[in-house]
Amino acid sequence: MPILDSRTLEFFSHSPEQTRRVGIRLGGLLQVGDVICLEGNLGAGKTTLVQGVAQGWGSLDPVSSPTYMIVNEYRHPNEQRLYHLDAYRLADAQDAEILDFDRMLTQGAMVIEWPERIKEILPDTRLWVQMRWTGIEQRNLWITPFGEYYEKMLQTLRQQLFGAT
Repeated sequence: MPILDSRTLEFFSHSPEQTRRVGIRLGGLLQVGDVICLEGNLGAGKTTLVQGVAQGWGSLDPVSSPTYMIVNEYRHPNEQRLYHLDAYRLADAQDAEILDFDRMLTQGAMVIEWPERIKEILPDTRLWVQMRWTGIEQRNLWITPFGEYYEKMLQTLRQQLFGAT
């Protein structure tokens, strides 16, 4: 469990639909070059959150876990892309380097599951979401920004979820 600071948003989700709605709000904020990292064990709700992110972002494609594909690419009507990377099967950050992160970040945004496996090659600025299974349908999310841009993104997300803060 993370130690919370004033920048971290803690959110308790009571259903997969509520987790998806948080993702929809987050997806609506994404811009080209954004990196969202999702840390959590199997069953923590990462793919459910990504389904919402893709919907809020405007994806034309259905979302599935990229565990066996490593990267799924979702299309937006404006030609941008949302890249959904699953680093679970990567041996280390060196394996991830062949995926051409720079190209992906110039064409769209990126959501990374199991980012802790490739932390060495991640951008210093990013939004980190730690997810934990707490019950059959309950999940605990800790959202931490790294960098001023993501601090502003989290502030906007907080306002959307809870109203004026």
